[in-house]
Amino acid sequence: MLTCMSEHHETSEAEEMYIITVARALEDGVGPPVPVSAIAGVLEVSSVSANQMIKKLEVEGLVVYTPYKGVSLTDTGIELASTVLRNRRLWGRFFVDHLGLTPAKADEVACEMEHVTPDMVADRLASFLGDPTTGPIGRPIPDGRGSIASTTTTLSDVAVGGSATVVTVGTGSALFLQSQGIVEGVGVTVMGKGPDSSVLLEGPDGSVHLTDRIAEGILVEPELR
Repeated sequence: MLTCMSEHHETSEAEEMYIITVARALEDGVGPPVPVSAIAGVLEVSSVSANQMIKKLEVEGLVVYTPYKGVSLTDTGIELASTVLRNRRLWGRFFVDHLGLTPAKADEVACEMEHVTPDMVADRLASFLGDPTTGPIGRPIPDGRGSIASTTTTLSDVAVGGSATVVTVGTGSALFLQSQGIVEGVGVTVMGKGPDSSVLLEGPDGSVHLTDRIAEGILVEPELR
């Protein structure tokens, strides 16, 4: 189960983990609303426990629960998620760029910092890092003004010649993609597309041909031109 210490917000560690789990699902194109089963699966808790916490968060004005559909964030919930995710991804960038940690390890360690970083420290950290736009595994860094808008899209939607950073890969093809070096946080370039919507991709380990189904299951952050 994902856990981190919390001292900065009035909300508890557990509450914040639920909120950012919903926010990250939204980034990945799930919902809104986000199914309770998806939230419970990520946090490795029972559906009963998830429902109990969601009801509590709804009372606190952080989420809206729609029966049989799932959970959406209120404006207050979005603001909280934005703050916590911004802290996490800024620290992740620091650990990668200045301490040499791997992106995955940096994100893991940053989880210990995300709840205890005052806004003033986050602002100074962002300035020190040159105001980066993505965290260590390619996910966008919220702007600190209550926004968690994402520019992620599927690999299928990247034009030929376009480059992007992998945000997440489909679970059904994860092992194959990993064997080709296509994992979260790496940069890739679309070299060509077939009439069947297949994609010829240039990754860190060379070229790889992906079917349209696999390409549609890969979320990426396109490189700005």
